[in-house]
Amino acid sequence: MEILLLGGVVAVWAATANRLLGLGVIAVLAIGIWRAFVIVRAVAAWGYAERDHDLLVRHGLLVRRLSIVPYARMQFVDVTAGPLERLFDLATVQLHTAAAATDAKVPGLPPAEAARLRDRLTALGEDRAEGL
Repeated sequence: MEILLLGGVVAVWAATANRLLGLGVIAVLAIGIWRAFVIVRAVAAWGYAERDHDLLVRHGLLVRRLSIVPYARMQFVDVTAGPLERLFDLATVQLHTAAAATDAKVPGLPPAEAARLRDRLTALGEDRAEGL
């Protein structure tokens, strides 16, 4: 999006040599750099840890969130990959529990790691099922 906007502003600026459009080019570049910085920070904010009895999932840039999902409470584990994720060879692992508020997802995993995590969580969930 920013590239198209920047291309249009630069083309008009080159045609007219208007100083105000030069400021527009600088503004578009600054917004693009800021968005790249925020995207890198947002990706780095995601993380997960497998523990003995539960899975920890953390995310959030401004508001940090830590979800703890006990293996015994998981109903099923889903692996999805949309068109953009497939383009970059990534997948998302989605954990579903009875309470919608405790559902957790781990995006941006390589497909092999997503399949390994799904299989491990499914096996741990079956081993630790409490009366289900």
